Amino acid sequence: MSATHELWSDVLREPVLRNRYTGRVKKIDATIGSFLSFDPDDPDGRPIREGPLSGLPVAIKDNIAVKGRPLTCGSMMLRNLIAPYTSTAVDRLEKAGAVVVGKTNMDEFGMGSSNEHSALARTVNPWDHARVPGGSSGGSAAAVAAGLVPLSLGSDTGGSVRQPANFCGTYGLKPTYGVVSRYGLTAYASSLEQIGCMSADIDLLERAFDIMSSRDDRDQSTLSPERPGGDYSRAVLLDFEQGVLDAAVADAYKRAAEALTSTGMTLSTVRLSSFDFIVPAYYTIATAEASANLARYNGIRYGYAPDYAENPVELMREARHEGFGDEVKLRILLGTYVLRSGFRKEYYGRAQRIRTLIRNELNEVFKDSALMLMPVFPTQAFPTGDAGMDDYQQRLADVFTCLANLAGLPALAIPTGNALGLPTGVQLMAPAFAESHLFQTARSLRHAFPLIPTPGALEIESLS
Repeated sequence: MSATHELWSDVLREPVLRNRYTGRVKKIDATIGSFLSFDPDDPDGRPIREGPLSGLPVAIKDNIAVKGRPLTCGSMMLRNLIAPYTSTAVDRLEKAGAVVVGKTNMDEFGMGSSNEHSALARTVNPWDHARVPGGSSGGSAAAVAAGLVPLSLGSDTGGSVRQPANFCGTYGLKPTYGVVSRYGLTAYASSLEQIGCMSADIDLLERAFDIMSSRDDRDQSTLSPERPGGDYSRAVLLDFEQGVLDAAVADAYKRAAEALTSTGMTLSTVRLSSFDFIVPAYYTIATAEASANLARYNGIRYGYAPDYAENPVELMREARHEGFGDEVKLRILLGTYVLRSGFRKEYYGRAQRIRTLIRNELNEVFKDSALMLMPVFPTQAFPTGDAGMDDYQQRLADVFTCLANLAGLPALAIPTGNALGLPTGVQLMAPAFAESHLFQTARSLRHAFPLIPTPGALEIESLS
């Protein structure tokens, strides 16, 4: 157990420190808005368990079930729902001694890249309150960056862990598809999403991942990870058109490549023939799966229901009209359209063929290389509201992150310092099950890119 871990563990065990911690979190988060609900006490009154994460506070994105705590998905549709069970990923962390202290804000049902699509709260970037924290796991990233917790969980469907981690200056892992159980994760796009984690400590991030990963009988898509072979001295840079990246992001990308070379790694470049089709394929598949997964929210069994309706059809129509936000409605409509009779083959079927092309191209790349270095997002954290990026621009900017989701491969966002007062970063993608190599490489870059604390962040030492 590290010295920092011991400090965190003492905070939750000693009543005086626990009260100080609770007060500081609420004071800091009053301006950031990372939590939708915060309570360090276990709903069932269980004591802190012993284990490798004993006493460590963890924040959980509010689309991942934790028994006795809210499960709102950032939506009016589920604003009063309390989870009746705990997800496998959280259960494994709790059995290792971690303590869930709260549920974090998010874009509604995970649909967004800014955290501005939450129906329940507003979250800002801890580095600059006039900028977004990223999405859809923006609350989880902001909580870590602000020092409110050392570890948080999010979900990554098209970059929703890595992009907010990048915007807030933390590490963010999207695991190989199937390595971490999705049991207890509210479904958005089932073939793309994975539960991931964020931390300012790469060693803690790896420890949490190891605890969460392995087969789960309640999720038939889970796999037992096996570390792949390969040449771990070679990496590739993703080649794309000049001018796509802002100057600060382009500089961070260049410096990261130089840092990899300084570790003894051989770099080459690769251009994917499928690059221009990544975003269209991703959004076609994601919206199609969303339209199917969100059909269950009809105002009858649970969730929001209007005060009055003439008949069941009107009840469902009003529940979905009033319970869903505009972005969710748009994606449901798009997904329903591409799945319509006569359109399914033209749109959804073609997107799946492009997905196969992407996977095949990446398989060829990883025959000779162990890593691919890419940007996370073309810009740093952008301003909130009308001064920032519109929804269409945000979707196009997902091109670097949704690649890993389409291929089911692991990827890790790595902070590279600051520019213009905001965090910068890159991501590394690896072959399936090569998470350990991602962590190893991130550690080798720590001397080149030491983590910079967020101004005004909670310092755990100050509570003692």
